[in-house]
Amino acid sequence: MAATVEELNIKDINVPIVFEEDKRLPLVTMQFIFQNSGSIADTTKAGLAKFSAKIMNEGTKELGSSAFAEKLESRAIHISASTGKETFVIELGCLKEELDEGLKYFELLLKDPNLTQEAVKKVKTTTLGNLARKENDFDYVASNELKALLFEGSVLANPSSGTVESVKSIDLNDVQDFLDKNLVRSKLIVAVGGDVDIKELKDKISKIIASMPKGEASSVKKYEVSKEVKEKIVKKETQQAYIYFGSPYDISVNSEDYYKARVATFILGAGGFGSRLMEEIRVKKGLAYSAYARLQVSKSSSYMSGYLQTKLESLEDAKATVKKIVADFVKEGVTEEELEQTKKFLLGSEPLRVETMSQRLHRTFMEFYNGQELGNSLKELEKIEKLKLDDLNEFIKSHKEILDMSFAIVTKR
Repeated sequence: MAATVEELNIKDINVPIVFEEDKRLPLVTMQFIFQNSGSIADTTKAGLAKFSAKIMNEGTKELGSSAFAEKLESRAIHISASTGKETFVIELGCLKEELDEGLKYFELLLKDPNLTQEAVKKVKTTTLGNLARKENDFDYVASNELKALLFEGSVLANPSSGTVESVKSIDLNDVQDFLDKNLVRSKLIVAVGGDVDIKELKDKISKIIASMPKGEASSVKKYEVSKEVKEKIVKKETQQAYIYFGSPYDISVNSEDYYKARVATFILGAGGFGSRLMEEIRVKKGLAYSAYARLQVSKSSSYMSGYLQTKLESLEDAKATVKKIVADFVKEGVTEEELEQTKKFLLGSEPLRVETMSQRLHRTFMEFYNGQELGNSLKELEKIEKLKLDDLNEFIKSHKEILDMSFAIVTKR
């Protein structure tokens, strides 16, 4: 079971193939991953990438949604489209013996997606229904308000599912244009995992890739987080106050110090019980059931964000406590005991993070995507194991930008 990265040269375009072999079960998974094509590409209408992925899940124009789904179901083949912030993904999963059949339908979907008024109307109805329900999901509301504060004026300020107005305005031409521009050879990375002969598979997918438009490659733009401290309060009929906070974090995906940021954030708020936020806010003060802070680092942005729920009357106390915990953290650093506990957890839980073939394939893909050498995750663990307290605390104290916290709050008052 070894991971490799190979290349296919198709009509002057080098398409990378990330391969994770696993022969324990006769299963194959394959993803066509298009770079710079997720919600970050929603430059015209918010939610267009997600909307377009849902159209790709409506089968082909010739067969329609139901008949396409039935053909796949009868052979236990799974094909689906989804989007992340930076990527648009079409995935195929099947038994090894059904791979040829799976690839046939995968190619049909790429060539003839169900780009009809009927499909657009159906997706629009379900999307608007979901958005209506989310109006009363106050975590969703607060989370979107925080992004709007942190990335004001940029595409990352928009909710990835879009707004009621933006979704209503999406039409067939918008989807057609989005797919034409983004499902192209120049943006493609292929990720393959499972029990498959990679040489044979390369021959088979070469034909599919060759029939795709060449398109234009484009690199992911980096968006800076607003350094201006802001606050947005949204009034809703709620029994609890929902507090979301975020701040800049000056670090990149392939920074030498990324592993230190991972350890620091785990101690501050990503580690659940035992983390500073949970200990102070839940255990000592009883202000919330849970409180988290996480590091959000990708090619397009880098920031820290966190959240908690509290009683309406303890909103100000909870907010002040969060600020104090982060300020003390930056000023004083962590203890030897906190560092040792974190090392034990991160090193001990590693097998759970690479238990399945899809987890390993995702990890290998992310290493390649971020421009790291394969096996970087294991090297990172070695660095964590050797990390000294003084080095970690020096790192923590050098990142004062996380004190510039903006808050998005949903409350009744």
